[in-house]
Amino acid sequence: MTTASTEAHRSARVLDADVVVVGARCAGAATAMLLARAGHDVLVLDRADFPSDTISTHVIARSGIVALHRWGVLDAVVATGAPQIRRVEFSSDLGFVQREIKDRHGVDFLLAPRRHILDDVLQRAARHEGARLLTGVGVTGVRRDGTCRVVGVVGEDADGPIEVRARYVVGADGLSSRIARSVGAPFTVVRPGSGAAQYAYYAGDWEAIEHFLGDNAFAGVFPTHGGEACIWVCTPEHVARSSRRLHRSPDDAFGHLVATTVPTLAARLEGAARTSPVRGMLRMPNHFRQAAGPGWALVGDAGYHRDAVTGHGISDAFRDAELLAEALDAALCEPALEATALARYEQERNRLARDVFDITVALATYPVQGSFLQLQKQLAVAIDTLAGELAARPLPRATEVAA
Repeated sequence: MTTASTEAHRSARVLDADVVVVGARCAGAATAMLLARAGHDVLVLDRADFPSDTISTHVIARSGIVALHRWGVLDAVVATGAPQIRRVEFSSDLGFVQREIKDRHGVDFLLAPRRHILDDVLQRAARHEGARLLTGVGVTGVRRDGTCRVVGVVGEDADGPIEVRARYVVGADGLSSRIARSVGAPFTVVRPGSGAAQYAYYAGDWEAIEHFLGDNAFAGVFPTHGGEACIWVCTPEHVARSSRRLHRSPDDAFGHLVATTVPTLAARLEGAARTSPVRGMLRMPNHFRQAAGPGWALVGDAGYHRDAVTGHGISDAFRDAELLAEALDAALCEPALEATALARYEQERNRLARDVFDITVALATYPVQGSFLQLQKQLAVAIDTLAGELAARPLPRATEVAA
């Protein structure tokens, strides 16, 4: 070890926690909130400063709304001004269908809150329960003991090196998770990933979630804060890249893509002002990673990712946050239960995710419209079944918040 690195190591600020969560967005903040509510000492680290945005079309399916309701956070999200969406419309060459959101499992509306607002609500809820949040911290790796068990993380912020010692490290740091790479979490399921998703915000009159199906394209409208909507289009990767090559900017390419693949949506946007640049991903993987090991666990996109064509990412994150918090609570309270609790977390995550995952992979091949619509019907059943199962679960354990 060089003199400089020795000096940096010696000067590192050392912090302790029961659980250190790396990543403070919806998966990490929700996990931290539930663990802190159960009485554990939780420290959350994120390289970003908040509130800030991230790539997301940010619709929350019924299963995700059920989670927010169960946790007592739903009213706080609604209070931010996110419109309560009570109707879904679907347009294709085979016709037009609309349906009202029925009251099931205590939920009769959907939401699509902007991420800089949703993440802030969850972070505030986590801090209210006693979790600590440090931003501007870049985590560079994990610490291990002599048995190779993960016992903390190392990183750096503007003030210098940081070391966190913890009984558990949770990687909630997204698709390119540093924690997943550091612990060597292998992929356990991998399916072809060849879909792209792009979106922008438009001002206008938006009252419903609107879906538009074209050939090799699925697009839509998610009403959000401030009279705007997230206008998105999902296509095969090659379609999105071809459009990008033909135009000077992503904004021009997006307009052309909407006009040529889903002209009914293009007509819907006439007179609406685009209020943001175009964002998105041109290739989206479909995979599961090993979910946990000695001293560590993954949650959200760090451990499981699927194409955005089904718009279920936030709801997946909420489901897995509750499953993981339950597992870690058991292991923290009774260490002998660790192996059983973490194995059950992975098994339950995989079981509850699998139907939506398989349907998503099939939809991302963009079959003919009749087959696509049948898959959409299967998706609706799968999401409703998942919401019912989650609603029936016992509430996560909670202790009194210290005054």
